[in-house]
Amino acid sequence: MALDIEIRYFAAARAAAGADSVRVNPATLSLILTELGESNPALAHVIAQCSFLVDSIAATDLNMHVNAGSIIDVLPRFAGG
Repeated sequence: MALDIEIRYFAAARAAAGADSVRVNPATLSLILTELGESNPALAHVIAQCSFLVDSIAATDLNMHVNAGSIIDVLPRFAGG
């Protein structure tokens, strides 16, 4: 299966991941986030404090299925907001 979802990291998430973005397979948002953090404890720590956009819409349900072609933005807390 092709890696059809783009994960874009911002700020501290980018630093912890060591990359601007990665591609993953479709799955639930929860499963995708778990898999991202399994091999990178620093990224797992940051992800636990992040909010997420799926196709530019705030994700409030981590059990939502993310479809092929989607973009997930990983947004750490920002100062002042």
